[in-house]
Amino acid sequence: MPISKCLLKSEPLWKEWDQKAQKNGLRHQVYAVNGDCYVGEWKDNMKHGKGTQIWKKKGGIYEGDWKFGKRDGYGTFSLPDQETGKHRRVYLGWWKGDKKSGYGIQFFGPKEYYEGEWCGNQRSGWGRMYYSNSDIYEGQWCKDKPDGEGMLRLKNGNRYEGSWQRGMKNGFGRFFHLNHGQLFEGFWVDDVAKCGTMIDFGRDEAPEPTQFPIPKVKLLDPDGVLQEALARLKKTEEEEGDRCQLPPPASCCSENTQALEEIQAHVTYCSDRCGSCGGARGTPGTPLAPSKGTSFLAALDHSLPIWPVLLSPAGLGDPLVTALPSRTPSLSA
Repeated sequence: MPISKCLLKSEPLWKEWDQKAQKNGLRHQVYAVNGDCYVGEWKDNMKHGKGTQIWKKKGGIYEGDWKFGKRDGYGTFSLPDQETGKHRRVYLGWWKGDKKSGYGIQFFGPKEYYEGEWCGNQRSGWGRMYYSNSDIYEGQWCKDKPDGEGMLRLKNGNRYEGSWQRGMKNGFGRFFHLNHGQLFEGFWVDDVAKCGTMIDFGRDEAPEPTQFPIPKVKLLDPDGVLQEALARLKKTEEEEGDRCQLPPPASCCSENTQALEEIQAHVTYCSDRCGSCGGARGTPGTPLAPSKGTSFLAALDHSLPIWPVLLSPAGLGDPLVTALPSRTPSLSA
């Protein structure tokens, strides 16, 4: 009995070529359209692992770690030297996300380089900068400029220790003029010393000392200055004490109350002709209580004896007793 067989369908050639073009693992030179070349490890068609990248336009070479198509880890970057034609190292250190991050060393010239911390391709954190003129800065950085606490040591040995902001001296700091044997300590604003003190500091050992030392400031008569200050203070206290003492009032509240009580105790019962004062009749010896709306003056005009009293316009609520000559009228029949 004949047996029929089905022929396998052949896949298109582009699929076979695409599978062969998939980059995984170690590969030899792979060229890009713009002429860049990469040699190293791949993963899912992305540079991943150890590898070397060569840029055709600028001639830069990177050798180090890669992660998902970006420089990530430790690596070195070199550029061709225009004078010698050879490649020289520009940066060696740590990378993250295709940018300098972490500790690294950047070479700006033959005698100028920076070693310290980086963040996002900028000097940030602690670092030390060696300048081409032999100056050295060591301290904190922020956004590629000295910022925070740091020390700048100049070529001649002088140095500044203090605060920095935006790459300039700002805040409290000390500048050691070791070549002249002096020390300035004070406050700075944008590289300008605004206020402070200057003293001699190692003047005898200085290579170029000043002609005359800074004179000491002192008092010729400290005891006299102290006595004068104490006398002035005592005089001020006496003047303040005199200003606080007010003249005594004509009568105080306690005297007013006592006078009113004595008046009420001595006002006796009015006679039949005392109806004008509005007083109430009672037994002899009973104090007279003025009716509502009647002041003590009205009652005193017809009472025995009469006392020197002056009431305020407010009435009985605010009495004011003054020293007036006493007057004792005669009794009528």
